[in-house]
Amino acid sequence: MSVPVITDYRYITCIPGVCGGRPIIKGTRTPVKAIVGYYKMGLSVEEILEGLPHLTAAQVYEALSYYHDHQAEIEQDIEESQAERIIERYGLTVTTDGRIVTEGSREL
Repeated sequence: MSVPVITDYRYITCIPGVCGGRPIIKGTRTPVKAIVGYYKMGLSVEEILEGLPHLTAAQVYEALSYYHDHQAEIEQDIEESQAERIIERYGLTVTTDGRIVTEGSREL
């Protein structure tokens, strides 16, 4: 069992082996970067809660607080998660019909 990393946040933790050890909401596999992404798309906290009903308003607000305290870290995580970066990192190819495949994959 992985041991959570203690943070100064009531609802935020990092657990090695869960979501790559990135910050998540305690007791879930919901990464802080996902909440930040929704917020940056213009969703209100209430709208985020509609899409993630297993969370509380306090958890969402604390994820946003964590983001503001660790903005560079979360922005880097978001950037590294972009499809273009993943394609580049793993040497994948985008087919003409938009599928992402390994370079050794054959068209069916």
